[in-house]
Amino acid sequence: MPLASSSSTSQRLLALLSLLQARRDWPAPVLAERLGVSERTIRRDIDRLRELDYAIASTRGPDGGYRLGAGSRMPPLLLDDEQAVAVAVALQTAGALGAGLGEAAERALGTISRTMPAALAHRVGELELGTSPAPGTQAAETDPEVLLHIARAIRESTELRFDYASAGGEPVPPRPPLRTQPHHLLLHAGRWYLIGYTEDRGDWRIYRVDRIAPRMHNGRRFTPRGVPGGDPASYLSARFKGSEGADTWPCWGEVVLHAPVDAVAPYIGDGVVERLDADRCRVRLGAWSWVGLAAMIGRFDADVEVVGPPELAAAFSLLARRFDAAAAPPR
Repeated sequence: MPLASSSSTSQRLLALLSLLQARRDWPAPVLAERLGVSERTIRRDIDRLRELDYAIASTRGPDGGYRLGAGSRMPPLLLDDEQAVAVAVALQTAGALGAGLGEAAERALGTISRTMPAALAHRVGELELGTSPAPGTQAAETDPEVLLHIARAIRESTELRFDYASAGGEPVPPRPPLRTQPHHLLLHAGRWYLIGYTEDRGDWRIYRVDRIAPRMHNGRRFTPRGVPGGDPASYLSARFKGSEGADTWPCWGEVVLHAPVDAVAPYIGDGVVERLDADRCRVRLGAWSWVGLAAMIGRFDADVEVVGPPELAAAFSLLARRFDAAAAPPR
């Protein structure tokens, strides 16, 4: 609906800016029609926005037009209600990204909340979002400059040269830098990981980004290649499960537990549980090793019947001998 010609200049500028943000190119006649003004007024308003540091390029063509581009600094933005809520939600969870953005995200959220209409601010205020790392892990703070450095190397397909701290965080003695062809940055359980191809070893490697200290200069360019399986997230998940292939546990077994299904189901993770009767259930579960799988099943504190495979029964036998020895009195 055209904006009335009597509207103030500031209202018209905001409406013009909103249109420019909505799509890539706008013919001048279309803008004039949408705002209910002349093309000459549109030209003057474009000049006013340029004075406010909005980078607006003129486009050629039969009608001529305008395109909003990237400027030398961040100018004010116009967000609709859905965009504002999406940004607010993302800012509330930014601290869990382990990218050192928590304080900046809080300040940005405060800025957005103060400028929201009261009803919208109330909706956002009702969203009390909590984030936490996966059980048994702790979110690791990562320098955002390191993330940007790695992301730039991935985008430009240049070999990454870096020092890598030990698992305990102790200083590493001086040595030649590690080299890898960086392909993907992924967030997993509160930590950032780099998937890279190491040409010297001829295989793929996964590095924790909070332990990476990039060297000032990167290496030579390379031709990007696909990770095994084609999906970086699945590849990373599979490696954490101890699998070299598909994103699944390398060891799967099936047992009958002498316990009610309600006592088992909340703790089964990505396994499957089926009710057999009031006091028994069938469980199919996976783990990184047969002994690990037997130990996971043993934590349910119930009698167990092994359905299969034989490797799982052998793992129970091994654990039985170990536990029997552990229960023996000291010599």
